[in-house]
Amino acid sequence: LYEVLGVAATATAAQIKTAYYEQSFRYHPDRNAGSAAAAARFAAVSEAYRVLGSAALRRKYDRGLLSPEDLRGAPQPSGRPPAPAAPPPRPPAARRGSVPPPFDFDAFYRAHYGELLERERVLRMRREQLRLRREEAAAQGRFRLLSDLSVGLFFVVSFAILYGL
Repeated sequence: LYEVLGVAATATAAQIKTAYYEQSFRYHPDRNAGSAAAAARFAAVSEAYRVLGSAALRRKYDRGLLSPEDLRGAPQPSGRPPAPAAPPPRPPAARRGSVPPPFDFDAFYRAHYGELLERERVLRMRREQLRLRREEAAAQGRFRLLSDLSVGLFFVVSFAILYGL
């Protein structure tokens, strides 16, 4: 497998990866459409990297202990695990009763931001109470001004009547 990738047995994981990427790019079936030799070389390079790219499989390969069972569970050369098989479809009758409820975003939001929401609600109430007090004070101020003006006008009129007599 080391010869397939063109690296020494003492190569580091980075060197093995670099060799794999170079050769897989060179022999990829999309770049060499219709070439059976390139497709076979690409498969060999992929298999070599599948073994040598995994530290555990490489140790087993170096010791001569690698078995076909080890290769079945090995990840693909891209490093991704093989795609899981799709579960068999359930019959429609069984699906009706076991439909999970839709995600409740409101409950999630309250659970994570409940304290913040409560603080904002209290602040809104305080602001509203302050606004109402200011409006009451402004209304009382206008009433007080009007009453003071009325009393002042009463004294002016009273003085004018007394002075006119």
